[in-house]
Amino acid sequence: MMFRFSLFLHRFARLPRRLRPARGVRGFFVLAVFAAGLLFSAACAPRETEVERGNRAQILHRGTGPEIATLDPHLATGTGEFNVLSAFLEGLVAEHPETLEPVPDGVAEKWEVSADALTYTFTLRGDARWSNGLPVTAQDFVASYRRILTPALGADCAPLLYVIRNAEAWHRGRVADFAAVGLAAPDERTLRITLEHPAPRFLSMLTHTAFMPVHAPSIGRHGAVEGRGTAWAVPGRFVGNGPFNLAEWRPGQKIRAVKSPTYWDAGRVRLREIHFHFIESREVEERAFRTGQLHLTEALPPGKIEVHRARTPSPLRIDPYLGTEFYRINTARPFLNDQRVRRALALAVDRAAITGKILRGGQRPARAFTPPGTGGYVSAAWVPDDPEAARRLLAEAGYPGGRGAPPVELLFNTSESHRAVAEAVQEMWRRELGLEVRLVNQENKVAQAARRGGRYELVRSAWIADFIDPVSFLGIWTAGSGNNHTGWSDPAYDQALFQAARTGEPAVRAALLQRAEAILLDAAPCIPLYHYTHVFLIHPAVKNWHPTLLDHHPYKHVWLGP
Repeated sequence: MMFRFSLFLHRFARLPRRLRPARGVRGFFVLAVFAAGLLFSAACAPRETEVERGNRAQILHRGTGPEIATLDPHLATGTGEFNVLSAFLEGLVAEHPETLEPVPDGVAEKWEVSADALTYTFTLRGDARWSNGLPVTAQDFVASYRRILTPALGADCAPLLYVIRNAEAWHRGRVADFAAVGLAAPDERTLRITLEHPAPRFLSMLTHTAFMPVHAPSIGRHGAVEGRGTAWAVPGRFVGNGPFNLAEWRPGQKIRAVKSPTYWDAGRVRLREIHFHFIESREVEERAFRTGQLHLTEALPPGKIEVHRARTPSPLRIDPYLGTEFYRINTARPFLNDQRVRRALALAVDRAAITGKILRGGQRPARAFTPPGTGGYVSAAWVPDDPEAARRLLAEAGYPGGRGAPPVELLFNTSESHRAVAEAVQEMWRRELGLEVRLVNQENKVAQAARRGGRYELVRSAWIADFIDPVSFLGIWTAGSGNNHTGWSDPAYDQALFQAARTGEPAVRAALLQRAEAILLDAAPCIPLYHYTHVFLIHPAVKNWHPTLLDHHPYKHVWLGP
């Protein structure tokens, strides 16, 4: 561009004097042309991307998959909600950014455990503050735990608190006085929690959204504190105590978090903002990364894995991830209320084909619901790929070769890989069992509501561990779980988990958990498909984003390099 402008000036100087403008006009004309050249040159320069601007300003752009359903921590059920809420709220303990071991880096500066491992006494920091400037107190935690246990709230994750003495009894109305629940706040900085039974993973459980505190007085200004419909978790009303504050929520687009000036450890927080981008399509998310709009994707389309793997250096990351993809079955529906039919569906799935030919990201075929090696546990029962046995079971149920069987609907939330897997399973069940399967695609929020309301026959589901223990997986299938949603329960299953929680002998506990999983796999209210890896793209500017089994990344340890 500058070469062309110089050539223009050279030719202008060689014009006959009679064709040149007057001296004053000439100077103005030259300056105008020069300015136009600079503007044109600037217009031709490559534009700065969101990632480049973010690197300079410490603004992290993270893809989070589909839009989350809520910012109320006591109503949150998904990993997407945790990924956002962990920026806004902080529990009693924090996680080490590499190991996820519980560390005194949260609201509690220290804790003591009684000799019988039943009573935990937490000392809260004197400088812990809510975003409105008020101190975070032990009474705030008691009020928060009472809120999630209040039946009117209908919190799916309330059973996580059943580890606290009399929490289940109060939640179910068997105890009338909340003072009987194992929670006490002798003063503003002391919180005492007494457990129903020893729970070695209790400290790790405290990082779950169910144990995050809320500022009850602020919620009460906008409606009932225990009201499910109280509109408090929105910009301008949300009061948190984490390293970031909620600045903006554009439905269907993004949530913007800004660094909190009231956070007790603000000096260690290097990011100034985090933008959580909602992108339902993995193809669209991958393009956003390539064009410099994202530092991180939530996932990656299987068809793009080899493309990014071949790049040097590669932005591709495949991290271990403690989760299971499965199909829930509504056991209250005719045809599916027969255990033989459900078992036939489970046996007729070629899981190795799904992981090896469709997903191609290191995922493992799921022969049980709990991933092998979770906290040292391995299921003794397993689901084989056995189409012949599946056909026998279907015939025993009265549908030989699928004759007389009604069409079955399989619901999945929007995603290219979810569709690809659903289409593969649809073909397996047609080929092996003679069944007609109709695929139904809905956006994530709608599919979640259908699952909670039982408005489905089969629905694509996923479960990521809340903490690294098999109970985090097996616990969702108990009769009292708020995350079951299948209509199935079995007293023998519940009893095995009840006994496992109350034994201190590891071998006995493992045997009880294996008994429970065998009951689950035989009854088949769910069809395990594969165990996860986390396949995603990450920009090299993102620092301290460590591989962790739960994909947790405490934001106050994350920063952006050049």
